[in-house]
Amino acid sequence: MAAQVHEFTMEMTCEGCSGAASRVLGKLGDKVSDVNIDLATKKISLKSAMSAEELTEVLKKTGKEVTHISSKSV
Repeated sequence: MAAQVHEFTMEMTCEGCSGAASRVLGKLGDKVSDVNIDLATKKISLKSAMSAEELTEVLKKTGKEVTHISSKSV
């Protein structure tokens, strides 16, 4: 599968929440790139060849509510 840009919303209320998302995504190593976590809008965007479902499950490891918004080819 080719890399796609994925967008998610995640219930984030503080820097700790966004840090948790950063840590779980960081564990994926080179499977993700161009990670952008915006605490103000509660959105996460990233580039990955992983499926939206796989990435959603990874983000759910933070214990926060996560919703996949979109995926588009790059």
